[in-house]
Amino acid sequence: MIPFFSFAALAVAAVFLFLQQPQFGKAPSGKRLERIIKSPHYKKDKFDNIKVTPQLAEGTSITGVIFRFIFEKNKNLKPQQKFKFTKTDLINLDPTENVYVWMGHSSYYIQIEGKRILVDPVFSGNASPVNFTTKAFEGTDLYSTDDIPELDYLIITHDHWDHLDYKTVKKLNPKAKQVITGLGTGEHLEYWKYDPKKIIELDWGENFDLGNGFKVYVETARHFSGRGLKRNQAIWASFIFETSERKIYIGGDSGFDDHFEKIGNRFGGFDLAILELGQYNEDWRYIHMLPEEFLVASKNLKAKRIIPVHNSKFALSLHDWKEPLQKVTALNERENLRFITPKIGEKVNWENEQKVYEKWWESYE
Repeated sequence: MIPFFSFAALAVAAVFLFLQQPQFGKAPSGKRLERIIKSPHYKKDKFDNIKVTPQLAEGTSITGVIFRFIFEKNKNLKPQQKFKFTKTDLINLDPTENVYVWMGHSSYYIQIEGKRILVDPVFSGNASPVNFTTKAFEGTDLYSTDDIPELDYLIITHDHWDHLDYKTVKKLNPKAKQVITGLGTGEHLEYWKYDPKKIIELDWGENFDLGNGFKVYVETARHFSGRGLKRNQAIWASFIFETSERKIYIGGDSGFDDHFEKIGNRFGGFDLAILELGQYNEDWRYIHMLPEEFLVASKNLKAKRIIPVHNSKFALSLHDWKEPLQKVTALNERENLRFITPKIGEKVNWENEQKVYEKWWESYE
């Protein structure tokens, strides 16, 4: 028995030491924790969704999910060939040009009315605490921090590994004038040497006047957060970036619920909505939308244009890599919503209603 207990003690010690690495961030403390405790969305030592949101759907078990991940082999989980994309030169873009550039999964760059915005950048080649798992598909990691210009705003929707990348965010620190994120996530950033003065942290229902006609609102999402063993110490959120002329909805990660309709009604619709589509599964349908729900959410938000993200870079579910875009474009043939589906790295004038976007994913196996 002694060797067994010795091994168990060593294993526990190894896990503890592993979790002390800086990429895991830090739990909120001090004045930040005091503010969190006062939040109406913080209950029983953690943030919670508005409605009951199981991590796994009814009739599903964690052992069943693990079994399917291990034994349900899908040869189309990842592309069989390397992507051949061309990246836009962001540094030399005309700053007055309103553009959108997708970087794969949920990372994207926006220029709007002279402001440069980067959302959830993950440029390290993987979306996990170790570099040999959850690797980016070949040809998707076009951008590095060297390709990013000085940013007016860096937006982090929540602290999951596929949205908040330690290596990327550390390197972007000198380039980001301000960071906008949900309440609690600022603790990670301060731990990683970000100046607290440039961090704007907001709870659901709060907003911040950025000056010169720009404003940001933080609204609900149906998801969860966490980088280590303890979940939901920072809030997950959707963001509305408002100018004097436009409103953009930045969805982050969210399962389907009536919050899309409530937000759409509250803000009177959006010029552009950027919504997650991908890494879904019936087993966890409450925290990631299915393609059919994506269509309903788009309509409920009253969005004039919709860009689907959260796909085509990492395999975090069991569906074919191209299934999200295949399904939603097929479903949309009846609805005829304005879906914008650019290639990774492509410069998009999202207000150009005449532009026809090819089904680029059909060119790859």
